[in-house]
Amino acid sequence: MTRISFLVVLLAFIVSGCGGSDDAAVQAPKVSPAEQNTVADEMPAAPVATPADEAEPAEMVEESGAEEDETEAADVPIVLAQADVPAAKQDWKFTEGKHYQRMVPTQPTIGGADKVEVAEIFWYGCNHCYTFEPFINRWAENVPANARLVRIPATWNPLVKLHAQLYYTEEVLVSNGKIAEPEVFRNAVFAEYHRRGNRLTSIDAIQELFAKHGVSEEDFTKTWGSFEVSQKLRIADDLQRRYGITGVPAVVVNGKYRTGAGEAGGYPELLEIIDELIAKESVR
Repeated sequence: MTRISFLVVLLAFIVSGCGGSDDAAVQAPKVSPAEQNTVADEMPAAPVATPADEAEPAEMVEESGAEEDETEAADVPIVLAQADVPAAKQDWKFTEGKHYQRMVPTQPTIGGADKVEVAEIFWYGCNHCYTFEPFINRWAENVPANARLVRIPATWNPLVKLHAQLYYTEEVLVSNGKIAEPEVFRNAVFAEYHRRGNRLTSIDAIQELFAKHGVSEEDFTKTWGSFEVSQKLRIADDLQRRYGITGVPAVVVNGKYRTGAGEAGGYPELLEIIDELIAKESVR
């Protein structure tokens, strides 16, 4: 083969080896293993990822205003709300639960809230009430200016309730000016029962007693059956249930404290307790 013919055949071979379809991928030239190692040694090493190279977290933004609020809040003391401010601390002589009982909730009183009300619950036929009478009368002569004494007759049974009606008839007639000397009449009722043995068990016996002290039969009858007396009896009956009265004489101060001679230890001590409870109610 001539030199020229050899060259033509070689050129045709080369052209047919690189050709192919239009969508054929271009292949990278083959490299021997030795050449691969040489290329790898010459390529710079890939950088190693470090935490610093990773995405940095969002920066914490400090708000000076928030710091100041927290500092100020730390300096301000916490004050708890108080629903009921206790009375000013004093060296009280008597003890709640021993010398007197607190009634919860506080119960109504007969009068208004302008004064501390001291209520004596009594019965004309009670020996202890008869003995306590001079003590409470002397105390009433010097009752504190911010206090008042009221009397509530017991209403436990028919006879006791009859005497309660006697008391309220007496009270209305005194207010109407039909009984000139209230204390004299009151002492006469006690004396009639305890010294003369007259138990006043009927309306006639009671009317006769009123007549001895200048009350006409008409005034007595009209007052005895009046709506005013009936209303007072209903209130007395309701208050005794509310106060939990089981014996007389009993004393309730301002609808809140209940006591008696048994708890106090005697009548002089009972009057001391009354004075102390008035003082306690006065400094609320």
